[in-house]
Amino acid sequence: MPFSLESTLKFARATAYQAGQLTLQYFQKGLPGDRKGDGSPVTLADRLSEELIRAEVLRAYPGMDILGEEYGSQDSGTACRWIIDPIDGTQSFLHGVPLYSVLIGLEIEGNIELGVAYFPALDEMISAASGLGCWWNDKQARVSPVDRLEDALISYTDLGNFRKRGIEEPLMRLVDRTWYRAGWGDAYGYMLAATGRAEVMIDPIMEVWDCGPFPPIFREAGGYFGDWQGNPTIYSGRALATSMALLPQVLKILNE
Repeated sequence: MPFSLESTLKFARATAYQAGQLTLQYFQKGLPGDRKGDGSPVTLADRLSEELIRAEVLRAYPGMDILGEEYGSQDSGTACRWIIDPIDGTQSFLHGVPLYSVLIGLEIEGNIELGVAYFPALDEMISAASGLGCWWNDKQARVSPVDRLEDALISYTDLGNFRKRGIEEPLMRLVDRTWYRAGWGDAYGYMLAATGRAEVMIDPIMEVWDCGPFPPIFREAGGYFGDWQGNPTIYSGRALATSMALLPQVLKILNE
C-alpha cells in the first residue's frame, strides 16, 4: 500500500473498526478471563483482536514493526512501528461496561504521528494524524475551552493505583482544586478530554500500548498528552492529558 498519513489513517480507522466489531461478538456473552503474569486480565477476544490487527498491518505494510500488548514486539529495525492495544479496558469488557476500546498508533522515527481509538460498544471513534486534524466520528474534535481548574472535570482509571505508587497526595491536591471528579477511566477518559467533555485525565501507571494513539490526538485537538513534568511522551510510565490552558496549573499542583 502506498504510504501517506492520509491513506494510512484511513487504513487504521478501518482496521480498528473491524477489530472492534470482532470484540462485540464476545461482549456481554459471559466470556471468561485469564490472568497474565502481571495480574492483568486477558480474554480470547483480546487475542483474536490483536491477531486480526497484526494480520491487516502485515498485509498492508509488511515492512513495518509491530508492538502489541498480547503478542509483544515484531521488530525488523524499520523507522515505523505500529503500537496496538486490542482491548484497552479489559476489566470494563469483562464486566459488561461499554467503555472499552481498540487502540492503534503509528510511531515514525520516534514520534507518534497517527492514532485511532475506537469504542465498539458505543460506536465512537476518535482519530488523528499530524497535520490532518482530530476527528470524533465525522466531526472535528477540540479540547475544552475551560481555563480554570475550579471549573474543570477530572477523570482517572483506578484510585488504587495511586495508592500503590504512594502518590495519592498529588491526585488529592488536584481533586481539591477541581469542580467534579469521575472515574471514567482507561482510554475512554482520554477520549473525553480530547473531545472537550472532560478537562483533565490522569494515570499513575501507563504502558506504551495503553496510550499509543494519544499524542497526535491531543496535538491535533489543541491539547497536551505526556508525562507529569510537561514532556510529550508515551514512555514515562505515567500519563496526563489536558488543555494547553490548564496544563501549567495542573503541572504546578502535581509537582508542588
